[in-house]
Amino acid sequence: MASFFGIELEKGHRALPHAEATASLVLWFASDLPGRISTLRDSIAEAVRAQRTGGDTPALLEGARREARVSKNLFNLVQRQTVRRIVLDEGIRIDGRGLADIRPITVEVGLIPRAHGSGLFTRGETQALTVATLGASSDVQRIDTISPETEKRYLHHYNFPPYSTGENKMMRGPSRRDIGHGHLAERALVPVLPGHDEFPYVIRLVSECVTSNGSTSMASTCGSTLALMDAGVPIKAPVAGAAMGLITEPDGRFVVLTDILGKEDSIGDMDFKVTGTRDGVTALQMDIKVQGISEAIIRDGLKQALAARLQILDKMAEVMPEARHEMSDFAPRITT
Repeated sequence: MASFFGIELEKGHRALPHAEATASLVLWFASDLPGRISTLRDSIAEAVRAQRTGGDTPALLEGARREARVSKNLFNLVQRQTVRRIVLDEGIRIDGRGLADIRPITVEVGLIPRAHGSGLFTRGETQALTVATLGASSDVQRIDTISPETEKRYLHHYNFPPYSTGENKMMRGPSRRDIGHGHLAERALVPVLPGHDEFPYVIRLVSECVTSNGSTSMASTCGSTLALMDAGVPIKAPVAGAAMGLITEPDGRFVVLTDILGKEDSIGDMDFKVTGTRDGVTALQMDIKVQGISEAIIRDGLKQALAARLQILDKMAEVMPEARHEMSDFAPRITT
């Protein structure tokens, strides 16, 4: 008997989902993969319940239900191990992409006519709509902290509503995650913003995550660039970003994944966000689930992030090669 989550299981019980899970995961229908995995997990639990129910006594029925719950947990473990093994051994990801492949990208600007600037950035199932608003110098945010900075003329706010992941929840204020993601996308654009003498406007960006399947902060960064350029803000260079993932093994093997999905973030060992221009990096953020990472992992991550960033910037340049020379008719005018 083997123990799993404190419950004794027969070896056959552990083996039950493995072959079916592997067969399901290699079918690579990305649009329906979450639903198929959920259906498979439920069918395995039902099969275990049917196997174990040999009588009508309450004790037998409760035991069957308990083992069905354990089977679902066991399936999640096998799913994680299977996906990691296929990525490491075969170089195929859960949606069929190669290790360095980026999901399909579409770019649109000027979607909201009355806004001073807007940009819609879509990468796979992740989509962010960023809206730019320009204000006078009196609109600066006043800061009263121990920081020497007392005013802020560039603000980026990030919203992650429940419907972006298909959930129906109460709409509340920004979470710590929302604030952190907003700060990351904000820092990514600060190095390329024009000075006050060149562009004496207060700039506020709001990124709404319309749909989400990983890397919404990077989509917000790209959307911010588009919205600023659409608003006529003379930024020094366009900025884009992508999130790198990681799968490692105790024997030292590892692979870095470009533009990770939400599932790859949860089963992987790293979420390494890199933003920048064609010439350099403007912001970094890393979350890891392992004890540490090697120089080789950092090197490969930055190398793949650069290649991804250049591809994204090329896509953005097809729609918005440079900032507009004139601001929106609805934007305020500052004259000197």
